[in-house]
Amino acid sequence: MAEIPKTPGVYIQEKSEFPNSAVPVPTAVPAFVGYTEKAIRNNKSLKNVPTRLSSFSEFLLFFGGAPNTTYAVATDPGSVFQISNPKSRFLLYYSIKLFFANGGSDCYIVSIGDYSQEVKISDFDGEAPILDATGADTGAVQVLGIRTLRKEREPTLLVIPDAVLLSKSECGAVQKRMLRHCYTMGSCFAILDVPMSAADLKQPDTNQIIETFRNNIGTENLQWGAAYYPYLATAITGSDEVSFRNIDPAKNAVLMDLLLDEVAATQKQGLMDDKQASAITAEINQIAPNNPVSGKQAETARTLHQGLLAISPLYKKIMNAVRHEINILPPSAGMAGVYSMVDNNIGVFQAPANVSIGSVAALVVQVTNEEQEDLNVPLHGKAINAIRTFPGKGMLVWGARTLDGNSQDWRYISVRRTVIFIEQSIKYAIEPYVFAPNTAATWANIQALITNFLTNVWKIGALAGATPKDAFSVNIGLGVTMTPVDILDGIMRVSVQVALTRPAEFIVLTFQQKMQSS
Repeated sequence: MAEIPKTPGVYIQEKSEFPNSAVPVPTAVPAFVGYTEKAIRNNKSLKNVPTRLSSFSEFLLFFGGAPNTTYAVATDPGSVFQISNPKSRFLLYYSIKLFFANGGSDCYIVSIGDYSQEVKISDFDGEAPILDATGADTGAVQVLGIRTLRKEREPTLLVIPDAVLLSKSECGAVQKRMLRHCYTMGSCFAILDVPMSAADLKQPDTNQIIETFRNNIGTENLQWGAAYYPYLATAITGSDEVSFRNIDPAKNAVLMDLLLDEVAATQKQGLMDDKQASAITAEINQIAPNNPVSGKQAETARTLHQGLLAISPLYKKIMNAVRHEINILPPSAGMAGVYSMVDNNIGVFQAPANVSIGSVAALVVQVTNEEQEDLNVPLHGKAINAIRTFPGKGMLVWGARTLDGNSQDWRYISVRRTVIFIEQSIKYAIEPYVFAPNTAATWANIQALITNFLTNVWKIGALAGATPKDAFSVNIGLGVTMTPVDILDGIMRVSVQVALTRPAEFIVLTFQQKMQSS
Protein backbone atom coordinates (compact mmCIF):
# COMPACT_ATOMS: atom_id res chain seq x y z
CA MET A 1 0.00 0.00 0.00
CA ALA A 2 1.30 3.46 -0.88
CA GLU A 3 2.46 5.64 2.00
CA ILE A 4 -0.08 8.29 3.13
CA PRO A 5 1.55 11.73 3.41
CA LYS A 6 1.27 13.22 6.87
CA THR A 7 3.84 16.02 6.78
CA PRO A 8 3.22 18.98 4.45
CA GLY A 9 5.63 19.08 1.53
CA VAL A 10 6.36 17.69 -1.94
CA TYR A 11 6.58 13.93 -2.46
CA ILE A 12 8.03 12.19 -5.51
CA GLN A 13 6.72 8.91 -6.81
CA GLU A 14 8.45 7.02 -9.63
CA LYS A 15 6.43 4.53 -11.63
CA SER A 16 7.84 1.85 -13.93
CA GLU A 17 6.59 2.40 -17.45
CA PHE A 18 8.08 -0.65 -19.14
CA PRO A 19 7.83 -4.35 -18.28
CA ASN A 20 10.82 -6.42 -17.22
CA SER A 21 12.96 -7.79 -20.02
CA ALA A 22 13.86 -11.41 -20.64
CA VAL A 23 17.60 -12.07 -20.58
CA PRO A 24 18.70 -14.73 -23.09
CA VAL A 25 20.16 -17.73 -21.28
CA PRO A 26 23.54 -19.16 -22.36
CA THR A 27 23.20 -21.90 -24.96
CA ALA A 28 26.62 -23.55 -25.17
CA VAL A 29 27.96 -24.28 -21.69
CA PRO A 30 28.91 -27.97 -21.68
CA ALA A 31 29.34 -30.08 -18.57
CA PHE A 32 32.10 -32.69 -18.91
CA VAL A 33 32.12 -35.76 -16.68
CA GLY A 34 35.21 -37.94 -16.40
CA TYR A 35 38.50 -38.82 -14.73
CA THR A 36 41.25 -36.30 -13.96
CA GLU A 37 44.76 -36.37 -12.49
CA LYS A 38 43.57 -34.48 -9.42
CA ALA A 39 40.55 -32.49 -8.26
CA ILE A 40 41.45 -29.86 -5.71
CA ARG A 41 41.09 -26.11 -5.18
CA ASN A 42 42.18 -24.22 -2.08
CA ASN A 43 42.92 -27.55 -0.37
CA LYS A 44 39.31 -28.65 -0.88
CA SER A 45 38.38 -31.68 -2.94
CA LEU A 46 36.52 -31.07 -6.17
CA LYS A 47 35.67 -34.72 -6.72
CA ASN A 48 32.04 -34.93 -7.83
CA VAL A 49 31.71 -31.17 -7.46
CA PRO A 50 30.61 -29.35 -10.67
CA THR A 51 33.27 -26.70 -11.24
CA ARG A 52 33.00 -23.84 -13.71
CA LEU A 53 36.04 -23.11 -15.91
CA SER A 54 36.80 -20.60 -18.64
CA SER A 55 40.18 -21.76 -19.94
CA PHE A 56 42.44 -24.77 -20.30
CA SER A 57 44.92 -23.23 -17.86
CA GLU A 58 42.22 -23.34 -15.18
CA PHE A 59 41.65 -27.01 -15.95
CA LEU A 60 45.37 -27.70 -15.47
CA LEU A 61 45.38 -25.76 -12.20
CA PHE A 62 42.44 -27.55 -10.60
CA PHE A 63 42.37 -30.92 -12.35
CA GLY A 64 45.96 -31.59 -13.43
CA GLY A 65 47.54 -32.88 -16.59
CA ALA A 66 47.49 -35.86 -18.92
CA PRO A 67 47.44 -39.50 -17.84
CA ASN A 68 50.62 -41.50 -18.40
CA THR A 69 49.08 -43.89 -20.88
CA THR A 70 51.39 -46.81 -21.65
CA TYR A 71 51.31 -49.20 -24.59
CA ALA A 72 52.72 -52.64 -25.17
CA VAL A 73 55.21 -52.83 -28.03
CA ALA A 74 55.73 -56.12 -29.83
CA THR A 75 57.60 -57.36 -32.85
CA ASP A 76 55.58 -57.74 -36.02
CA PRO A 77 56.96 -59.56 -39.08
CA GLY A 78 54.87 -57.42 -41.39
CA SER A 79 55.65 -53.98 -39.98
CA VAL A 80 58.64 -54.54 -37.63
CA PHE A 81 56.58 -53.50 -34.56
CA GLN A 82 53.04 -52.97 -33.36
CA ILE A 83 51.50 -50.92 -30.53
CA SER A 84 48.59 -52.28 -28.49
CA ASN A 85 46.95 -52.79 -25.07
CA PRO A 86 46.87 -49.27 -23.61
CA LYS A 87 46.98 -48.96 -19.82
CA SER A 88 45.78 -46.00 -17.77
CA ARG A 89 43.82 -44.73 -20.77
CA PHE A 90 41.61 -41.76 -19.91
CA LEU A 91 40.14 -39.27 -22.37
CA LEU A 92 38.87 -36.21 -20.50
CA TYR A 93 42.18 -34.29 -20.46
CA TYR A 94 42.65 -34.62 -24.23
CA SER A 95 38.95 -33.98 -24.85
CA ILE A 96 39.09 -30.69 -22.95
CA LYS A 97 42.05 -29.63 -25.12
CA LEU A 98 40.01 -30.52 -28.21
CA PHE A 99 37.03 -28.56 -26.86
CA PHE A 100 39.02 -25.36 -26.39
CA ALA A 101 40.81 -25.87 -29.73
CA ASN A 102 37.42 -25.76 -31.47
CA GLY A 103 36.11 -22.54 -30.01
CA GLY A 104 34.96 -23.69 -26.59
CA SER A 105 34.89 -21.22 -23.73
CA ASP A 106 32.94 -21.61 -20.49
CA CYS A 107 32.32 -25.15 -19.27
CA TYR A 108 31.78 -27.27 -16.17
CA ILE A 109 33.97 -30.18 -15.06
CA VAL A 110 32.79 -33.02 -12.85
CA SER A 111 35.77 -35.15 -11.82
CA ILE A 112 34.61 -38.64 -10.85
CA GLY A 113 38.03 -40.02 -9.92
CA ASP A 114 41.74 -39.98 -10.67
CA TYR A 115 44.01 -42.01 -12.93
CA SER A 116 44.69 -44.66 -10.29
CA GLN A 117 41.09 -45.90 -10.53
CA GLU A 118 39.51 -48.42 -12.82
CA VAL A 119 36.76 -47.06 -15.05
CA LYS A 120 33.44 -48.13 -13.51
CA ILE A 121 29.89 -47.45 -14.67
CA SER A 122 28.82 -46.56 -11.12
CA ASP A 123 31.21 -43.58 -11.12
CA PHE A 124 29.29 -41.88 -13.92
CA ASP A 125 25.86 -41.83 -12.27
CA GLY A 126 25.06 -43.15 -8.84
CA GLU A 127 25.35 -42.70 -5.10
CA ALA A 128 28.03 -43.60 -2.55
CA PRO A 129 27.91 -43.66 1.26
CA ILE A 130 29.69 -40.83 3.06
CA LEU A 131 32.23 -42.17 5.56
CA ASP A 132 33.58 -40.46 8.65
CA ALA A 133 37.25 -40.13 9.64
CA THR A 134 37.30 -43.70 10.96
CA GLY A 135 35.79 -45.12 7.78
CA ALA A 136 32.39 -45.79 9.32
CA ASP A 137 29.21 -45.19 7.35
CA THR A 138 27.57 -41.92 8.41
CA GLY A 139 24.23 -42.87 6.89
CA ALA A 140 24.42 -40.01 4.39
CA VAL A 141 25.05 -40.47 0.68
CA GLN A 142 26.94 -38.50 -1.93
CA VAL A 143 25.63 -38.24 -5.46
CA LEU A 144 28.11 -39.08 -8.22
CA GLY A 145 28.75 -38.01 -11.78
CA ILE A 146 25.69 -36.93 -13.74
CA ARG A 147 23.53 -36.60 -10.62
CA THR A 148 25.71 -33.78 -9.28
CA LEU A 149 24.45 -31.61 -12.15
CA ARG A 150 20.81 -31.71 -11.05
CA LYS A 151 21.19 -28.51 -9.05
CA GLU A 152 23.17 -26.65 -11.72
CA ARG A 153 21.12 -24.32 -13.91
CA GLU A 154 23.78 -23.10 -16.32
CA PRO A 155 25.07 -26.21 -18.20
CA THR A 156 23.25 -26.63 -21.50
CA LEU A 157 25.26 -29.51 -22.98
CA LEU A 158 26.31 -32.83 -21.46
CA VAL A 159 29.46 -34.58 -22.69
CA ILE A 160 31.10 -37.75 -21.29
CA PRO A 161 34.02 -38.88 -23.50
CA ASP A 162 35.27 -41.40 -20.92
CA ALA A 163 32.03 -43.39 -21.28
CA VAL A 164 33.46 -45.09 -24.38
CA LEU A 165 36.14 -46.71 -22.17
CA LEU A 166 33.41 -48.96 -20.76
CA SER A 167 32.07 -51.97 -22.60
CA LYS A 168 29.65 -51.05 -25.36
CA SER A 169 26.65 -52.21 -23.34
CA GLU A 170 27.72 -50.22 -20.27
CA CYS A 171 28.48 -47.21 -22.45
CA GLY A 172 24.95 -47.46 -23.81
CA ALA A 173 23.60 -47.52 -20.25
CA VAL A 174 25.52 -44.33 -19.37
CA GLN A 175 24.32 -42.64 -22.55
CA LYS A 176 20.70 -43.51 -21.76
CA ARG A 177 21.19 -41.88 -18.36
CA MET A 178 22.58 -38.81 -20.11
CA LEU A 179 19.45 -38.57 -22.24
CA ARG A 180 17.23 -39.08 -19.21
CA HIS A 181 19.07 -36.35 -17.31
CA CYS A 182 18.58 -33.91 -20.18
CA TYR A 183 14.88 -34.79 -20.37
CA THR A 184 14.46 -34.35 -16.61
CA MET A 185 16.27 -31.01 -16.54
CA GLY A 186 14.65 -29.75 -19.74
CA SER A 187 17.53 -27.33 -20.19
CA CYS A 188 20.40 -29.33 -21.67
CA PHE A 189 21.27 -31.48 -24.66
CA ALA A 190 23.52 -34.56 -24.77
CA ILE A 191 26.33 -35.00 -27.29
CA LEU A 192 27.05 -38.72 -27.66
CA ASP A 193 29.84 -40.77 -29.19
CA VAL A 194 29.34 -43.96 -31.15
CA PRO A 195 31.78 -46.22 -29.25
CA MET A 196 34.50 -48.02 -31.19
CA SER A 197 36.52 -50.83 -29.63
CA ALA A 198 40.22 -51.47 -30.28
CA ALA A 199 39.19 -54.11 -32.82
CA ASP A 200 36.83 -51.61 -34.50
CA LEU A 201 39.65 -49.09 -34.85
CA LYS A 202 41.84 -51.65 -36.62
CA GLN A 203 39.17 -53.19 -38.85
CA PRO A 204 36.05 -51.01 -38.70
CA ASP A 205 32.74 -52.51 -39.74
CA THR A 206 30.52 -49.44 -39.87
CA ASN A 207 27.26 -51.36 -40.15
CA GLN A 208 28.01 -53.50 -37.09
CA ILE A 209 29.32 -50.55 -35.05
CA ILE A 210 26.19 -48.50 -35.77
CA GLU A 211 23.79 -51.38 -35.19
CA THR A 212 25.33 -52.10 -31.78
CA PHE A 213 25.06 -48.44 -30.77
CA ARG A 214 21.42 -48.21 -31.84
CA ASN A 215 20.53 -51.37 -29.97
CA ASN A 216 22.19 -50.07 -26.79
CA ILE A 217 20.79 -46.52 -26.85
CA GLY A 218 17.18 -47.58 -26.31
CA THR A 219 14.07 -45.73 -27.47
CA GLU A 220 13.42 -43.16 -24.73
CA ASN A 221 14.25 -39.43 -24.70
CA LEU A 222 15.95 -39.56 -28.09
CA GLN A 223 15.13 -35.94 -28.94
CA TRP A 224 17.45 -34.82 -26.13
CA GLY A 225 20.69 -35.96 -27.75
CA ALA A 226 22.70 -36.33 -30.95
CA ALA A 227 25.38 -38.89 -31.83
CA TYR A 228 28.51 -38.48 -33.95
CA TYR A 229 30.66 -40.95 -35.88
CA PRO A 230 33.55 -41.80 -36.43
CA TYR A 231 36.48 -41.22 -34.07
CA LEU A 232 39.01 -38.51 -34.89
CA ALA A 233 42.76 -38.79 -35.42
CA THR A 234 43.61 -35.49 -33.75
CA ALA A 235 46.77 -33.43 -33.38
CA ILE A 236 46.12 -32.58 -29.74
CA THR A 237 49.19 -34.37 -28.37
CA GLY A 238 52.48 -33.14 -29.80
CA SER A 239 55.66 -35.11 -30.45
CA ASP A 240 57.25 -33.53 -27.38
CA GLU A 241 54.56 -35.00 -25.12
CA VAL A 242 55.42 -38.69 -25.64
CA SER A 243 58.54 -40.66 -24.75
CA PHE A 244 59.67 -44.16 -23.83
CA ARG A 245 57.72 -43.62 -20.61
CA ASN A 246 54.62 -44.28 -22.72
CA ILE A 247 55.86 -47.82 -23.30
CA ASP A 248 54.72 -50.42 -20.76
CA PRO A 249 57.81 -51.01 -18.54
CA ALA A 250 57.18 -54.74 -18.85
CA LYS A 251 57.81 -54.34 -22.59
CA ASN A 252 60.96 -52.22 -22.34
CA ALA A 253 63.04 -55.29 -23.15
CA VAL A 254 61.13 -55.69 -26.42
CA LEU A 255 61.72 -52.03 -27.25
CA MET A 256 65.44 -52.42 -26.52
CA ASP A 257 65.68 -55.52 -28.71
CA LEU A 258 64.02 -53.70 -31.61
CA LEU A 259 66.39 -50.75 -31.31
CA LEU A 260 69.48 -52.95 -30.87
CA ASP A 261 68.48 -54.96 -33.96
CA GLU A 262 68.29 -51.67 -35.85
CA VAL A 263 71.82 -50.76 -34.70
CA ALA A 264 73.14 -54.17 -35.73
CA ALA A 265 71.51 -53.91 -39.17
CA THR A 266 72.88 -50.41 -39.71
CA GLN A 267 76.35 -51.49 -38.63
CA LYS A 268 76.20 -54.51 -40.93
CA GLN A 269 75.43 -52.23 -43.87
CA GLY A 270 78.59 -50.28 -43.13
CA LEU A 271 76.71 -47.14 -42.20
CA MET A 272 78.01 -47.13 -38.62
CA ASP A 273 81.40 -47.96 -37.09
CA ASP A 274 82.01 -49.87 -33.87
CA LYS A 275 82.53 -46.73 -31.80
CA GLN A 276 79.22 -45.22 -32.92
CA ALA A 277 77.43 -48.53 -32.40
CA SER A 278 78.84 -48.81 -28.88
CA ALA A 279 77.72 -45.27 -27.98
CA ILE A 280 74.21 -45.82 -29.34
CA THR A 281 73.94 -49.18 -27.57
CA ALA A 282 74.83 -47.48 -24.28
CA GLU A 283 72.00 -44.99 -24.84
CA ILE A 284 69.53 -47.76 -25.61
CA ASN A 285 70.53 -49.77 -22.54
CA GLN A 286 69.38 -46.90 -20.33
CA ILE A 287 65.79 -47.83 -21.19
CA ALA A 288 66.14 -51.13 -19.30
CA PRO A 289 63.71 -51.47 -16.38
CA ASN A 290 66.54 -52.21 -13.95
CA ASN A 291 68.55 -49.16 -15.01
CA PRO A 292 68.44 -46.28 -12.48
CA VAL A 293 67.77 -43.73 -15.24
CA SER A 294 64.25 -45.06 -15.60
CA GLY A 295 63.41 -43.80 -12.15
CA LYS A 296 65.19 -40.45 -12.35
CA GLN A 297 63.68 -37.03 -12.74
CA ALA A 298 61.64 -36.10 -15.78
CA GLU A 299 64.47 -33.93 -17.11
CA THR A 300 66.82 -36.92 -17.30
CA ALA A 301 64.18 -38.98 -19.07
CA ARG A 302 63.53 -36.11 -21.48
CA THR A 303 67.24 -35.89 -22.31
CA LEU A 304 67.39 -39.62 -22.98
CA HIS A 305 64.27 -39.39 -25.13
CA GLN A 306 65.73 -36.56 -27.23
CA GLY A 307 68.96 -38.50 -27.65
CA LEU A 308 67.13 -41.61 -28.85
CA LEU A 309 65.11 -39.53 -31.31
CA ALA A 310 68.32 -38.17 -32.78
CA ILE A 311 70.11 -41.49 -33.21
CA SER A 312 67.32 -43.99 -33.97
CA PRO A 313 64.85 -43.67 -36.86
CA LEU A 314 62.99 -46.73 -35.53
CA TYR A 315 62.55 -45.15 -32.10
CA LYS A 316 61.10 -42.08 -33.78
CA LYS A 317 58.63 -44.27 -35.69
CA ILE A 318 57.58 -46.03 -32.49
CA MET A 319 57.04 -42.71 -30.70
CA ASN A 320 54.98 -41.44 -33.65
CA ALA A 321 52.88 -44.60 -33.47
CA VAL A 322 52.30 -44.05 -29.73
CA ARG A 323 51.37 -40.42 -30.34
CA HIS A 324 48.95 -41.48 -33.08
CA GLU A 325 47.22 -43.90 -30.69
CA ILE A 326 46.94 -41.28 -27.94
CA ASN A 327 45.52 -38.78 -30.42
CA ILE A 328 42.60 -40.99 -31.46
CA LEU A 329 39.62 -39.47 -29.66
CA PRO A 330 35.83 -39.70 -29.80
CA PRO A 331 34.30 -36.60 -31.42
CA SER A 332 31.90 -35.40 -28.70
CA ALA A 333 34.22 -32.86 -27.05
CA GLY A 334 35.23 -31.40 -30.41
CA MET A 335 31.56 -31.11 -31.30
CA ALA A 336 30.89 -29.30 -28.02
CA GLY A 337 33.48 -26.75 -29.15
CA VAL A 338 31.79 -26.51 -32.55
CA TYR A 339 28.41 -25.91 -30.87
CA SER A 340 29.98 -23.09 -28.83
CA MET A 341 31.62 -21.55 -31.88
CA VAL A 342 28.45 -21.66 -34.00
CA ASP A 343 26.29 -20.31 -31.17
CA ASN A 344 28.68 -17.43 -30.47
CA ASN A 345 29.23 -16.50 -34.12
CA ILE A 346 25.70 -16.97 -35.48
CA GLY A 347 23.21 -18.28 -32.96
CA VAL A 348 21.68 -21.40 -31.47
CA PHE A 349 19.22 -21.52 -34.37
CA GLN A 350 22.05 -22.32 -36.80
CA ALA A 351 22.65 -26.04 -37.30
CA PRO A 352 26.13 -27.09 -36.07
CA ALA A 353 26.92 -28.67 -39.42
CA ASN A 354 28.88 -27.97 -42.62
CA VAL A 355 31.71 -26.70 -40.42
CA SER A 356 35.15 -28.17 -39.86
CA ILE A 357 36.63 -29.54 -36.65
CA GLY A 358 39.98 -28.05 -35.69
CA SER A 359 43.11 -29.93 -34.56
CA VAL A 360 42.06 -33.03 -36.50
CA ALA A 361 44.50 -34.67 -38.90
CA ALA A 362 42.29 -37.45 -40.24
CA LEU A 363 39.24 -39.61 -39.62
CA VAL A 364 39.50 -43.17 -38.39
CA VAL A 365 36.81 -44.23 -40.89
CA GLN A 366 35.88 -42.67 -44.23
CA VAL A 367 32.09 -42.63 -44.54
CA THR A 368 30.69 -42.88 -48.07
CA ASN A 369 27.46 -41.43 -49.46
CA GLU A 370 25.86 -44.88 -49.41
CA GLU A 371 26.84 -45.49 -45.78
CA GLN A 372 25.53 -42.10 -44.71
CA GLU A 373 22.12 -42.85 -46.17
CA ASP A 374 21.49 -45.33 -43.37
CA LEU A 375 23.24 -43.15 -40.79
CA ASN A 376 21.13 -40.10 -41.57
CA VAL A 377 17.70 -41.52 -42.46
CA PRO A 378 17.28 -44.97 -40.88
CA LEU A 379 13.90 -46.66 -40.74
CA HIS A 380 13.69 -46.47 -36.94
CA GLY A 381 14.79 -42.84 -36.84
CA LYS A 382 17.96 -43.16 -34.72
CA ALA A 383 19.96 -40.80 -36.90
CA ILE A 384 23.73 -40.56 -36.47
CA ASN A 385 25.63 -37.55 -37.73
CA ALA A 386 28.65 -38.36 -39.86
CA ILE A 387 31.91 -36.46 -39.94
CA ARG A 388 33.29 -36.75 -43.44
CA THR A 389 36.20 -35.72 -45.62
CA PHE A 390 35.55 -33.82 -48.86
CA PRO A 391 38.16 -33.00 -51.53
CA GLY A 392 39.23 -29.39 -51.30
CA LYS A 393 37.18 -28.79 -48.15
CA GLY A 394 38.73 -31.03 -45.54
CA MET A 395 36.78 -32.63 -42.73
CA LEU A 396 33.25 -31.37 -42.20
CA VAL A 397 30.43 -32.19 -39.81
CA TRP A 398 27.88 -33.55 -42.27
CA GLY A 399 24.78 -34.11 -40.19
CA ALA A 400 22.39 -32.03 -38.07
CA ARG A 401 19.89 -34.51 -36.66
CA THR A 402 18.95 -35.62 -33.18
CA LEU A 403 18.53 -39.30 -32.40
CA ASP A 404 14.78 -38.79 -32.90
CA GLY A 405 15.05 -38.55 -36.67
CA ASN A 406 11.48 -39.66 -37.37
CA SER A 407 9.96 -36.81 -35.37
CA GLN A 408 8.75 -33.88 -37.43
CA ASP A 409 9.00 -31.72 -34.31
CA TRP A 410 12.42 -32.69 -32.96
CA ARG A 411 14.33 -34.04 -35.95
CA TYR A 412 16.92 -31.27 -36.01
CA ILE A 413 19.46 -30.32 -33.35
CA SER A 414 18.99 -26.61 -33.95
CA VAL A 415 15.21 -26.86 -33.44
CA ARG A 416 15.51 -28.78 -30.18
CA ARG A 417 18.17 -26.42 -28.80
CA THR A 418 16.35 -23.27 -29.95
CA VAL A 419 13.21 -24.36 -28.13
CA ILE A 420 15.28 -25.05 -25.00
CA PHE A 421 16.76 -21.56 -25.31
CA ILE A 422 13.33 -19.90 -25.68
CA GLU A 423 11.70 -21.96 -22.93
CA GLN A 424 14.43 -21.36 -20.37
CA SER A 425 14.79 -17.65 -21.16
CA ILE A 426 11.05 -17.07 -20.71
CA LYS A 427 10.90 -19.31 -17.65
CA TYR A 428 13.50 -17.30 -15.75
CA ALA A 429 12.07 -13.99 -16.99
CA ILE A 430 8.60 -14.59 -15.54
CA GLU A 431 9.76 -16.10 -12.24
CA PRO A 432 9.39 -12.68 -10.53
CA TYR A 433 5.66 -12.89 -11.23
CA VAL A 434 5.20 -15.96 -9.06
CA PHE A 435 2.67 -14.98 -6.35
CA ALA A 436 1.82 -11.76 -8.22
CA PRO A 437 -1.92 -10.99 -8.49
CA ASN A 438 -3.44 -13.21 -11.17
CA THR A 439 -5.14 -10.24 -12.83
CA ALA A 440 -5.27 -8.50 -16.19
CA ALA A 441 -2.46 -6.10 -15.25
CA THR A 442 -0.07 -8.99 -14.56
CA TRP A 443 -1.16 -10.75 -17.73
CA ALA A 444 -0.46 -7.65 -19.79
CA ASN A 445 3.04 -7.32 -18.30
CA ILE A 446 3.89 -10.95 -18.97
CA GLN A 447 2.51 -10.80 -22.50
CA ALA A 448 4.54 -7.68 -23.25
CA LEU A 449 7.69 -9.22 -21.76
CA ILE A 450 7.44 -12.39 -23.83
CA THR A 451 6.44 -10.49 -26.98
CA ASN A 452 9.46 -8.19 -26.71
CA PHE A 453 11.78 -11.14 -26.17
CA LEU A 454 10.41 -13.13 -29.10
CA THR A 455 10.56 -10.06 -31.33
CA ASN A 456 14.30 -9.86 -30.67
CA VAL A 457 14.63 -13.59 -31.31
CA TRP A 458 12.79 -13.11 -34.62
CA LYS A 459 15.08 -10.22 -35.60
CA ILE A 460 18.22 -12.37 -35.33
CA GLY A 461 16.68 -14.96 -37.65
CA ALA A 462 15.72 -17.69 -35.20
CA LEU A 463 12.01 -17.53 -36.09
CA ALA A 464 10.44 -17.80 -39.53
CA GLY A 465 8.00 -15.18 -40.77
CA ALA A 466 7.86 -11.90 -42.67
CA THR A 467 6.55 -10.11 -39.57
CA PRO A 468 6.58 -10.86 -35.84
CA LYS A 469 2.88 -11.70 -36.12
CA ASP A 470 3.75 -14.44 -38.60
CA ALA A 471 6.63 -15.72 -36.45
CA PHE A 472 5.00 -16.12 -33.06
CA SER A 473 1.95 -15.52 -30.90
CA VAL A 474 1.58 -15.04 -27.14
CA ASN A 475 -1.78 -15.58 -25.46
CA ILE A 476 -2.76 -15.17 -21.83
CA GLY A 477 -6.00 -14.27 -20.11
CA LEU A 478 -9.30 -15.37 -18.69
CA GLY A 479 -11.34 -17.13 -21.34
CA VAL A 480 -8.26 -17.31 -23.57
CA THR A 481 -5.85 -19.63 -21.76
CA MET A 482 -7.46 -19.85 -18.32
CA THR A 483 -10.79 -20.68 -16.78
CA PRO A 484 -12.18 -19.25 -13.53
CA VAL A 485 -11.27 -22.55 -11.87
CA ASP A 486 -7.63 -22.10 -12.95
CA ILE A 487 -7.55 -18.72 -11.24
CA LEU A 488 -9.11 -20.16 -8.09
CA ASP A 489 -6.46 -22.88 -8.12
CA GLY A 490 -3.67 -20.29 -8.44
CA ILE A 491 -2.75 -21.29 -11.99
CA MET A 492 -1.67 -18.77 -14.61
CA ARG A 493 -1.48 -20.27 -18.08
CA VAL A 494 0.53 -18.72 -20.90
CA SER A 495 0.38 -20.07 -24.46
CA VAL A 496 3.35 -19.38 -26.74
CA GLN A 497 3.50 -20.51 -30.35
CA VAL A 498 6.63 -20.07 -32.45
CA ALA A 499 7.51 -20.77 -36.08
CA LEU A 500 11.06 -22.11 -35.93
CA THR A 501 13.53 -22.05 -38.78
CA ARG A 502 14.76 -25.43 -39.97
CA PRO A 503 17.99 -26.26 -41.80
CA ALA A 504 17.96 -26.79 -45.56
CA GLU A 505 19.25 -30.33 -45.29
CA PHE A 506 18.49 -31.34 -48.87
CA ILE A 507 18.89 -28.75 -51.63
CA VAL A 508 17.32 -29.94 -54.88
CA LEU A 509 18.22 -28.15 -58.11
CA THR A 510 15.90 -28.76 -61.06
CA PHE A 511 17.20 -28.06 -64.56
CA GLN A 512 15.21 -28.21 -67.77
CA GLN A 513 16.17 -27.40 -71.35
CA LYS A 514 14.12 -24.83 -73.26
CA MET A 515 13.72 -24.22 -76.97
CA GLN A 516 15.99 -21.68 -78.62
CA SER A 517 14.06 -18.41 -78.86
CA SER A 518 16.37 -16.30 -81.02
